[in-house]
Order: sequence, then structure tokens, then C-alpha cells
Amino acid sequence: MKRILFLATTLLFSFAAAAEPVSVVAAENFYGDVARQIGGAQVAVASILSSPDQDPHLFEASPSTARQLAGARIVIVNGADYDPWMEKLLAASPAPGRREIVVAALVGAKSGDNPHIWYDPATIRALAARLTADLSVVDPEHAADYRRRAEAFAATLKPLEKRIAAMKGEYAGAPVTATEPVFGAMAQALGLDMRNKRFQLAVQNDAEPSVSDVAAFEDDLRGHKVRVMIYNLQANEPAAQRLVKLAEDQKIPVVGVTETMPSGQTWQEWMLSQLDALDHALTGPTN
Repeated sequence: MKRILFLATTLLFSFAAAAEPVSVVAAENFYGDVARQIGGAQVAVASILSSPDQDPHLFEASPSTARQLAGARIVIVNGADYDPWMEKLLAASPAPGRREIVVAALVGAKSGDNPHIWYDPATIRALAARLTADLSVVDPEHAADYRRRAEAFAATLKPLEKRIAAMKGEYAGAPVTATEPVFGAMAQALGLDMRNKRFQLAVQNDAEPSVSDVAAFEDDLRGHKVRVMIYNLQANEPAAQRLVKLAEDQKIPVVGVTETMPSGQTWQEWMLSQLDALDHALTGPTN
């Protein structure tokens, strides 16, 4: 009887362990969303940067951030100097068996490149493939489920890619500008002529744009040399705010974008909603 009870208890603990979801921690919520879509009920996802009202560049890790990483089996980091606080935390608390995905490394992005790589669907496809492989390693029992959901996820990207191709066919070469390079990868995919890149880089790096770069930006707005101005809604730099007002005064459409995915949306829905706003702005009257 004791032997039977022991075996029953062992089996119960084994089933409980098997049923425990894989802990995934993502530095940013859009990567966490990809993990949820592919992992399904077999994963428990925590995203550290999750508020669209927060400036990601001002984020500082806290002890609670370190605690979130303590039990993670898989960690997703953007890389390319976007979230260095995450890489420092991982280096400070190594964990055997933890799988770390640096998304920038998957697509060849490095220090000095535009780090907003999640605006490119190819980046998300690369992440999905790597994540599916890593989930299958740490949880081989559900490998078939991960592959099935990964295939379904890939199918949901096709309408977005079709929309990008259609807009590129209509707007390729259209001159636009932006206060930061947040939307840069998507603008490139759309074939837009992005102006004032030096200004954008300065703002991204918390540096004061040069007088000549500010003058060039203002001249583009006053001279109606651009059809749309793209603005990072999560940043409040005075130089950028002045340009938003100038664009509005000149009746140039301003399209707000975010670095963090709004709550209640998937990554696909987020991208499509911003493309909708840009499409609407580009079809408006120009002077």
C-alpha cells in the first residue's frame, strides 16, 4: 500500500510539473505578444515595458524586474542598445538552461543601427521561428502545438504584408519626415522618402539637434516639402513638440506612433492601425 501511495504521489507531482507553463519574460510587450500567440496556454508571459504612456528610453530596472527574470525559461531582448538594462540584468544573474533571444542578432542589427526593428515584419517572422524552436527545446511535449500555432501566426502576417505592398505601390517616393526614427523600418518597407534623419538620430540619442538640422526640418514644414510628419507619442522633447506645432500650423498631417504596443491589441493589429492612420494622412490634400 505504501508503495502504491508513493507511486501515486510521484505521478501527481510529475503531472503538475508537466502542466506548469513555460515562463517567458519579454523586455517589450510586442515581443511578449508574439510569445503569447505562439505559446498559447503552455506559456506564462511577462512583459517589462508594457505601457504606451511610458518613454522606454527613460526606463530604469528595479529589483522587481530582476525578480521577474529569476524563474524565466526564455527571455526575449531587443538588443542593438535599445534595452541595455535587460542585458545587464541577465549578465548579473546567469541561469543554467535559460534561453536568451536577442532579436537584433536574429536580423543582423547592431549597435548604432536603428533599434526599432519590430516595425519590420521580417523581424517578427525571425523571432517567431526562433521562439518556436526554443519553446520546443524547453517543452518538447508540446512541440507540435508550438509548430501549429507558429504556422497560424505566420498566416496572420500575410494581410499586413499585403497592405504594406499596396501602400508601397501607391506612395513609394512620397517625402515624409519624423521627429524620431521609431517608424523608420516601416517607412523603408513602404518606400517612403524619409527626410531629416540627422535630427531624428539626435533626438533618439537624447542630444540637442544642430541648428542647421532644426532649420532644415522647419524649412521642410514651412515649404510643404513633406506630405506627413510622424511623431513619437511617447516622447516629449521640446524640440520635437515645437515641430509638431509648426506642422499643425502649416496644415501638414501629423501621425502619432508609439514604441510600446497599446493594451488590448496584438502586434498585427497595432501595425495595421498605424498604417491606417498613415494612409489616411497621405491621401489628404497637400499644398
